[in-house]
Amino acid sequence: MFWQDEEDTLTITVPDDVVDVLFTLHCRSIPVDHAYNLGQAVNAAVPWLADSGAGIHTIHVAGSQNGWERPSHGVDQHLLLSRRTKLSIRVPEARVAALQTALEGKTLDIGGAALSIGSGKPRALSKAATLFARYVASPADLDEEAFLRWAAASLRERLDIHVRKALCGKQTPLDTPQGPLITRSLMLADLKPDASLRLQQQGLGPHRLMGCGLFIPHKGIDAVHKPA
Repeated sequence: MFWQDEEDTLTITVPDDVVDVLFTLHCRSIPVDHAYNLGQAVNAAVPWLADSGAGIHTIHVAGSQNGWERPSHGVDQHLLLSRRTKLSIRVPEARVAALQTALEGKTLDIGGAALSIGSGKPRALSKAATLFARYVASPADLDEEAFLRWAAASLRERLDIHVRKALCGKQTPLDTPQGPLITRSLMLADLKPDASLRLQQQGLGPHRLMGCGLFIPHKGIDAVHKPA
């Protein structure tokens, strides 16, 4: 874990050269571990996706609450989707219309689940100071301390982002035909707006079409840990 005192952030206009496109869905349920199958199905429908720098967010539903228990991670467990559940794909703004044309009205097979895709609407990235990635794949199987060192070094060298506050989660394996892909969640806080946007635009680590290395706004890190 990294932790340094807060500094003032910059005021910046959010650029629109990279956006998230949110598609409505009609699907009763999908496997909890669907990253590989979703990436393969979307990429088959949109062949240019892999070469565009795009990323496919895994489909997420709320955590355990009000008597509902979120299923454990795995391809044999299923998430129940609501009408509000969206499929989000991060693409260059110039590719939005082509993505909508390729996906709207299509039905994809996601591990045996029929995922029908409706209309898609672009949404600008956020300049939030705290970002979270559910899955980040590092080049090797690293423990928490080594993973944080790798992430900090990668962000500094590739994106000129100097990590000040970071927390990583436990390992989560994503199922692939080649065997499990080991990932960790990663939360970064106290990012300046320009750094936040660079990170969302470019991501961290490989396997973007499986949702790895894609960062989204988070409510904050202070509730998770407060220095004594």
